[in-house]
Amino acid sequence: MQKYFVTQTQLFWKNSADEFKRVSSICLAAMMTALNTLIGAFRIVVIPKFLTISFASLATASCAMMCGPLLTGTVAAIADILEFILRPDGTFFFGFTLNEFLTGLIYGAFFYRVSTISLKRCIIARLCIVLLMNMFLTPLWLYILYGDSFFALLTTRVIKNIVMFPIDVALLYFVTSTTARILKQRRR
Repeated sequence: MQKYFVTQTQLFWKNSADEFKRVSSICLAAMMTALNTLIGAFRIVVIPKFLTISFASLATASCAMMCGPLLTGTVAAIADILEFILRPDGTFFFGFTLNEFLTGLIYGAFFYRVSTISLKRCIIARLCIVLLMNMFLTPLWLYILYGDSFFALLTTRVIKNIVMFPIDVALLYFVTSTTARILKQRRR
């Protein structure tokens, strides 16, 4: 059992790395980068510099299904840099680019080469993003940047994430199941 898991895990990451060699994957990733950048431009600012709502990660999740975690993480980081170039909002900080890379990596780990999308998979994937990025890393980066209390930043984020979690999961499920359906039709 353990040997099978290790072999499958190695194969998963090798296949993900091979996506960098496919022209179709690079073109698809470039289109998803553009879509991510476009969606990211339309964000809702709740508290300037501290709390915004964006749905750009939906393009990242769709890209993750087709391009794998490594390529998706890379293009999510590129999209973050492009968003900052096109619409600078505050100081550029590499920590937020790292967040985007990790978001692509996590979505890729959950959705790459998955033929059937379950609500449970979407809930767990989104929960990982919320706990790691939204509740830990982003308040840490804001603390480093602005020096405000980590726990004060965390309080507003908890409320926002509790309210947004069901909405994010529903949208994530809709986008990934639609992408899976399109991929099935394309394989026929």
